[in-house]
Formats: sequence, C-alpha cells, structure tokens
Amino acid sequence: MLSGMPNYRRLWVPGGTYFFTVNLADHRGRVLTANIGALRIAFRETRASRPFNIIAAVVMPNHLHCIWALPEGDADNAGRWSQLKSAFSRRVPYEDVVSPSRIERRERGIWQRRFWERCIIDEDDLRAHVDYIHYNPVKHGFVARAFDWPHSSFRRWIAEGVYPEDWATPPDPTPIPDAE
Repeated sequence: MLSGMPNYRRLWVPGGTYFFTVNLADHRGRVLTANIGALRIAFRETRASRPFNIIAAVVMPNHLHCIWALPEGDADNAGRWSQLKSAFSRRVPYEDVVSPSRIERRERGIWQRRFWERCIIDEDDLRAHVDYIHYNPVKHGFVARAFDWPHSSFRRWIAEGVYPEDWATPPDPTPIPDAE
C-alpha cells in the first residue's frame, strides 16, 4: 500500500443486512430531493439487475440513509451503490465544476466517492437504525413530525402497524392556567 493512501476496510457478510449513509459531494446541495424521481428510477433499475430488499430509507436533500438486506450468498453492496449512483447521475442536470481527478475517473462530482456502512447485528440494532432513519428529517429540522417528510419509508412502516402516525411527534405544550 502506498504511504498516505487511505486503508478502507469493508465488512463483507453474504446475505447481510446493512445500514448505509451516502452523501453528496456538496454538503449544501439539494440534488437528491430536487430529483427524487430520478433517484427512485435509479433504485428500481439497480434492484431489477442486482436484487436487494430495502427495509427502511430516508432521502434528505444532501444525503440518504437506508437499510438493505442482500440476497443469500451475496455481499456486493459496493457494486450496487456504484450502479445506483451512476444511474442517478446520468439523469440529473448538474452544473458544478468537476475536478480533473473526477473527470479522469468519469465521475460527475455529484456524490462523495465513499459511503458509510454498518452491518446490522440483531433485531435491537435493526430497530435502532430504523428509528434513526425515520427520525432524521425531524433531527435536521425539515419537519416537526416524521410523518410529514415525504421521502421516507415511514408511512410504509405505519401501514404495517409498526409505528403510530404520531411517532416522534413532540407533545403539544400544555397551557398553564392563569393564576387567579
């Protein structure tokens, strides 16, 4: 290995369930939510050619989180992300300046090159990550209630009876009666 080069290590668990965070190169960008249709198509195309199950997901303006379950015997989440990012990038108008190194690698500069993943170890870990995903739009101040964010699997989880619609909704402040 060359000195100064990062040493990325990935955990390869065939048939594993993974939590992912994938970011835009421009942290101020809003490319994902502004082009949600293109992102949905990229997910559909990728899943059609390289199946995986989406357990939970949220798309924020500049990043996304999701949990995937890979098919038994398959550990290639990196190949799926590469295909998905490429399919999305081909559909999105993007006019930022692209660095020479990105041009050399045939990258448009929309996505960060890497992604972050974590292998889910048990049901408690899965539940904690699903909650994290669904609470993310509230955490970032985009909505007051998880239910109000349209780019999330939260409503599917409500329909399946896992969450109530008012999950993660702050209670209404109780009025203090006037002192007499």
